[in-house]
Parts: sequence; structure tokens; C-alpha cells
Amino acid sequence: MSHPLTRVLALLELLQTHAEVTGTQLADRLGTDVRTVRRYMAHLRELGIPVESDRGRYGGYRLARGYRMPPLVLTNDEALAVVLGLLAGERLGMSSTAPAGAGALAKIERVLPQALREPLAAMRDTLSFTANTVNAQTPETGVLLALAQASRSQRSVALRYRSWRQEHSERDLDPYGIVFHGGRWYVIGHDHLRDGVRTFRIDRIASITPRDATFTAPAGFDPVTHLTAALAQAPYRWQVEILIDGPLGEIARRLPNSIATLTAQPNGVLMRARAERLDGMAHLLASLEWPFTIHSPDELRQALKDLASRLTAAAEPQPEAVSR
Repeated sequence: MSHPLTRVLALLELLQTHAEVTGTQLADRLGTDVRTVRRYMAHLRELGIPVESDRGRYGGYRLARGYRMPPLVLTNDEALAVVLGLLAGERLGMSSTAPAGAGALAKIERVLPQALREPLAAMRDTLSFTANTVNAQTPETGVLLALAQASRSQRSVALRYRSWRQEHSERDLDPYGIVFHGGRWYVIGHDHLRDGVRTFRIDRIASITPRDATFTAPAGFDPVTHLTAALAQAPYRWQVEILIDGPLGEIARRLPNSIATLTAQPNGVLMRARAERLDGMAHLLASLEWPFTIHSPDELRQALKDLASRLTAAAEPQPEAVSR
């Protein structure tokens, strides 16, 4: 703990968690001396934080009676972004140390207003990840948090949903879990309309209303296993075949088997995939660093041309505004 700002923040944390603490105790905890502690206390007072002190051998420091740090001021979207970042770092192995991530998450949850704390805690308890992320689709924050709360409390919800065919429906759902996979958010649960377990894209949910009814998820149900199996069998509009001129091992690291099937060929790597939309496939191909040849469908060529036109237009210098 060598940075002065880090020590000042740690000092404030100690004052919030102890009724009174001596300068010597603080110096020992912070790895510094009593004189430096007095200087840090002056910094806190300059920031408007009311630190009181008693002189003498048994004197110490404390926050003024009744003073509490204000709640962390974050919008729903900002709070969700912070919590998801910490959860992703922990569960995808991106954090440097697990205790650091867990400690940061606990501190954030402690100072958030109650209206945000409960939904975000539900998100932490119900969310699953897979490692593949391509062309992320962002759902509406309120819908995502409401689904997380319903999943944790095992309470049914009513959905207004739009399918990939642009068909609108209303249905009741028992949400078993939420999964982030391949850049998209999914909720898996028992669909009362179809009387079976179904998977729904959360970015296609227009609204959600909690129901009074409760449910019990099947014992041992794994949302990730169900989702990956369902996606493997799902009908897609487009069957895509691309020949990529590159090394199989490196291409496989960019295109895992949940996205495409790769087969080594004498003249390259044959990629087979299914897609709902060709513009998303065009973005995926454009992100590759190797040359490729389209085998099918022919419509993918136009999608790539459209993407190239947009990129070219974006790269052109913008005309200067004409002053009058």
C-alpha cells in the first residue's frame, strides 16, 4: 500500500468501520508513521469529511457522530456495467486475484442504494457466462435486472416478446437462469404458452411484469448446458460456408466450435456456420486477419459490400461546416 491516495482511502475505510482508533493503530495498519497519519487526516478534512480527534496518550480519531458516507451515485446502467465487469473478470479468469474482485464487489454493493443493491445481487447470483463473445447485443437494463430478481426469487413473469421473424407475443415464463453467450443475453425457463423449457433472447423482450405465482426449477438444471444444446439444434435462415486461408489452430482460437465448424482442407480451412442475419456474419468475417473465399450463400457478398461501403464512408474526411 505505497500510493498516498490508496492510504487515504484505506484510512477512511478504517474510520468508517471503527468507532475510534488511535494514531498508532492507524499507522500500523497503513504501514506508515503517526505524523503521516495526521497529514492524511488533514486531507480528509479538506475534502469536507468531519474527522474528530482527542489529544493525549489515549486520544484517537473518529468520524463525527451521525456522519455516513453518501450512497454511491450510479445510474442503473453504470452500476450494472461495474458489477458485470467484476463478475466477468472473476468467472472468466480475467481477475489478477479472486479476493480483490470479491472485495471490490462487496464494497460497491454495501454503498449502493437499496433499490439497486437487490437487483444487482440477484444478477450476481443468477448469471452464467460462456467464454465466447461476438457482436454483443445489449438488452434494456431494467428488463435484465428484473429477470435476475425473478430468477433468484423463483417468481414467474409476464413477457412481451419479439421473435426473429418480427412476430410479437405475450407469454408467462418461469425464469430458471440467465446466460451471457456469444455476445448475447439469454433467459432460459418454462414457457407457459408452449408448456416447455424455452430459450429467449433478452434484447428482444419489450417489457416484463412480475407475477404473484412462484415456481421451483428442476433439480440440477444447468442453464448453460441447456442453452448450448438448444442453439446447436436451432433453425437458422442462412447456412454459411467460407474457405479461410490461414492456420487451423489460430483460426480455431478466433472461431470456437460454438460459432462455427472448422475442417482442414488442402487449400485452407473450411468454415461452416449458421446465421440469423448476414450483416452479423459480415462483421465477423471482417474481423478476421486472413483472406477468405465465400462458397455460400451469395447474399453474403452483398452484406460484405454494404459493410465495406459504410466503413469507407466513415473513413472519409468530413466536410467542414460552412460559417455564415
